[in-house]
Amino acid sequence: QVQLVESGGGLVQPGGSLRLSCAASGSILRIYVMGWYRQAPGKQRELVATITRGGTTNYADSVKGQFTISGDNAKNTVYLQMNSQRPEDTAVYYCNVGHIATTEGYRRDAWGQGTQVTVSS
Repeated sequence: QVQLVESGGGLVQPGGSLRLSCAASGSILRIYVMGWYRQAPGKQRELVATITRGGTTNYADSVKGQFTISGDNAKNTVYLQMNSQRPEDTAVYYCNVGHIATTEGYRRDAWGQGTQVTVSS
């Protein structure tokens, strides 16, 4: 089994910063990609950023230059540094890990429970 625990969400003023963390645990041998998605009220879940085990990153156009994703392979942890936040960044942010090698075999992906980020004055 794979469990994800997210932290770091909350209320921030426009222009402020937050850092999200997501730690994966369980019968994990190796994770090949980690990422963050978000879902705003009334909208579909969308990709925010991903990072591969080798360090290759991918960002949604809407967050390029504003958010930074990083990962710690040894700790099976992924981070999302969010700067210069705007009200439109308000959403539930979900951690996702993919292409997971576990002691029980291959698992396509796993999701966190989500953490609320609210950008408001």
